[in-house]
Amino acid sequence: MGEVKTGLRLLLLKQIFLEHTDDHHQLSIKDLVGKLKMQLGPNENVEQKAVKRYIKTLQATGFEIIENVEKYGEIYYSHQDRLFENYQLRLLIDPILSARFITEDEKKHLVNNLKKLTSKYKAKSLPDPIVYHQSINSNYQLIKLHIDIIHTAIYEQKMINFQYGDFDFNKKFQLRHGGAIYQIEPHALIWESNFYYLIGEDIKYDEKGNPRNYRLDRMRNVTITDERFVKKTRDLSMYVQNSFHMFGGQDEWVMLEFKLDQSVLNGVIDKFGIQANIRLTDRETFILKAKAKISDGLKGWILTWGSKVKVLSPAVLVEEIEMEIENMIKNYS
Repeated sequence: MGEVKTGLRLLLLKQIFLEHTDDHHQLSIKDLVGKLKMQLGPNENVEQKAVKRYIKTLQATGFEIIENVEKYGEIYYSHQDRLFENYQLRLLIDPILSARFITEDEKKHLVNNLKKLTSKYKAKSLPDPIVYHQSINSNYQLIKLHIDIIHTAIYEQKMINFQYGDFDFNKKFQLRHGGAIYQIEPHALIWESNFYYLIGEDIKYDEKGNPRNYRLDRMRNVTITDERFVKKTRDLSMYVQNSFHMFGGQDEWVMLEFKLDQSVLNGVIDKFGIQANIRLTDRETFILKAKAKISDGLKGWILTWGSKVKVLSPAVLVEEIEMEIENMIKNYS
């Protein structure tokens, strides 16, 4: 038998092990011969001795094949080692399905490819993309292109140019500032609140005004320039934690008094982490002290707790919350 023909059979047999066996499913030599013949066609002859040789060859290459002796001495074979455990595949699939910027067709394509990383039996237990129907972005092809461009710019430490905009009341996309060009030093792409954000530094602002963030789906005409930059050491994780729904603003220490309610406490820990600076008061409340960006995002987060929270400081935030509450009352007067 020629080398090409033998190589083809080895590859097909390896694929059979990957698709049809795992720690709960195994195949006998007869099963393997049958499946290999189905792949090669009815006119191809497949002998059990040859399949056993192929198994030894695959094992010699480092491809794990478990041999299990069952009743009457019959040997069953399986490949159980996988690049990812099933729970790890779920960790990869769930964010894809929940991402609102990914189209339904792309979700299906990505999930189906991830399912190929395990056996067909275990793949059936993984989430099915047809259950989810929540993609809202029609510019996914543009987003994919921007992701590659920005990651390249971050790696090469080159500045990027782009235009930025929003949708108007006619649902038409309008560029901000008359289509002005943003010149940004890109530092990171993050996924927050179901959207991709670029975190970078705008050369128009000093250090106090940076870093800033931009939603990827609102960027247009992203290009890499020849101008290089020296990346500054910043704790971007703290920047993200101090932001609320990725609204920008100045970091300030805030003090919030919450009612001693289990759901509220868990909501605070969800946002600020288990190390959050929380202390009980003499009354049925607890006080949170944290650094946060004074922004519409922070005000919106505070207002979601209704009467269960009171802003203690800073004074400017107290005034803004009071004004927002007054305006809300006027809307219902």
